[in-house]
Amino acid sequence: MTAATRATYLVFAACGFHLASWAARIPQLRDHLHLQPSQLGWVLLGAAGGALLSRPLSGPLVAHLGQRWTVTVSALVGGLGLAVTGLGDVAGLGVLVAGLAVIGLATSVWDVAMNVQGAAVERALGRSIMPRFHAAFAAGTVAGAGLGAVMVALAVPVAVHLGAVAVVIAAAVPLAARDYLPEPAAGSAEDGPPGGAARGSLRAWREPRTLLIGVFVLTFAFAEGAANDWIAVALIDGHHAAPAVGTLGFAIFLTALTVARWFGGVLLDRYGRVPVLRALGAVTIVGLLLFVFAPNIPVALAGVLLWGAGVAFGYPVGMSAGADDPRHAAGRVAVVSTLGKIAAFAGPPLVGFLGDHVTVLRALVVVAALQAVAVAVAGATRPLTPTTDPAHPPASPGSLGSPASLGSPASLGSPASLGSPASPGSPASPASPASPAPVGPVGPVGPVGPVGPVGPVGPVGPVGPVGPVG
Repeated sequence: MTAATRATYLVFAACGFHLASWAARIPQLRDHLHLQPSQLGWVLLGAAGGALLSRPLSGPLVAHLGQRWTVTVSALVGGLGLAVTGLGDVAGLGVLVAGLAVIGLATSVWDVAMNVQGAAVERALGRSIMPRFHAAFAAGTVAGAGLGAVMVALAVPVAVHLGAVAVVIAAAVPLAARDYLPEPAAGSAEDGPPGGAARGSLRAWREPRTLLIGVFVLTFAFAEGAANDWIAVALIDGHHAAPAVGTLGFAIFLTALTVARWFGGVLLDRYGRVPVLRALGAVTIVGLLLFVFAPNIPVALAGVLLWGAGVAFGYPVGMSAGADDPRHAAGRVAVVSTLGKIAAFAGPPLVGFLGDHVTVLRALVVVAALQAVAVAVAGATRPLTPTTDPAHPPASPGSLGSPASLGSPASLGSPASLGSPASPGSPASPASPASPAPVGPVGPVGPVGPVGPVGPVGPVGPVGPVGPVG
């Protein structure tokens, strides 16, 4: 388990490192290719478009290939996309867009597979650790951005920098994934007939609980994305803070988010998902309202602190909730993450559009309103039980055993032959030779003797002496 936990940390961190490495070189790519802001926006849409296209298909892919192979292949393809993106710096715009599209396709599938494995490790450990895996992702982004800054300072060409990172990713991630927890092979008896797991992944789109978890994750992802995009701008334009204070506000948000994810798992274990998530949703609302309506900058920064801590668990715990049942984890996590990632497309334009009319600072009130929706639907994240899993409803009394193990219902004996619950000590009545129909085609009964345990049928009460029937 230590090896699987360590491997999961490394894969999450590597994904963040991969993402931040190319993002850190966007200014150089823009300058070298002489892109206008609008052109750069369309170029970056290549990565987002690739991610949006592949994410709905990631569930069937993970179900078919398994988590280990999916992460391995995704890291190799993602490394290739990173190298092609680096070549785009010298080869031109078409190569750059192609590289970013490959990155989007690969990392989207990578994200789903590593979250499914993270949930498996969490179940095996018996404690909440998924937020820590997402903290490792954040640490990876910090490391990737830091290395990017060093590469820029040393004037290392973009192609050399991203090519080297691609080699490291392609070597390290498959090696780490070898220590993943074992999983049932696709098409095993657990999944039903061949291809059943993949079909089950697509069925997840029709499950109300899964869709509600997706809406829940979308609201938290929207709040997190709005912070990434707009905190600095809102501080500078809305609160008239200095540019350095805008950067400080963003750093406070990231610090609060990371610390809460790393140390807050004990709250989930002690109080449960739903109470903690509802409380954190309320904390996020309070933080946002403080930030928007603060009378001064210190109060606004206090609001940023609450905002960061409040949104910390939404995305990772939503992934855990989607993966509660390992048999359907891949498909459900794909649905949840796809809905969550819609925030990455809708969030910035919506806040920007509202900002044109009411200022960016006041536009952030819509984020608080969406958090109210998160609080309302947080109950969907309640851990599954056999009676609440839509894919596996509770067994009916008639399905408690197979005919081979229990016989037909008639062969268990009528109430008269087993003794009524009201008089468990009364002797059983022998079966009438003239009325063989209730017994069913079981052949000569012969001496029955003690009935003994009937298994899952439940306690029948002590049976009196039966005696020979034949």
